[in-house]
Amino acid sequence: QVHLTQSVGESVQSGGSLKLSCLVAWRSLDTTTMAWFRQAPGKEKEFVAASEWFGRNPLYADSVKGRFTISRNSTWNILFLQMNSLKPEATAVYYCAARTADEASEQRNEYAYWGLGTQVTVSS
Repeated sequence: QVHLTQSVGESVQSGGSLKLSCLVAWRSLDTTTMAWFRQAPGKEKEFVAASEWFGRNPLYADSVKGRFTISRNSTWNILFLQMNSLKPEATAVYYCAARTADEASEQRNEYAYWGLGTQVTVSS
């Protein structure tokens, strides 16, 4: 069984930065890909970033390229999402997700395991 434990909600002003974390409890991460999705009020959950556990071939949504970075601490099994130059439209609940696969994917229905979400609020 996989358990994903996310950090608490955070707030920041427009232009600021936040770093989200997700503690991954799984017996084998060698063939795991991780992702971040987000869901804004009244909108569908959308892809943000994904990568294999060892960091190869990361994928990013066009809206966050160059500003967001997905990474992990392999010693402590923590997945991160560094978010820079945040805009108010980034306000959403952010979810980390995991699946057993060799390649990252943007498709939310391909991820079997989900964290409970972290509320991110960006004020103008």
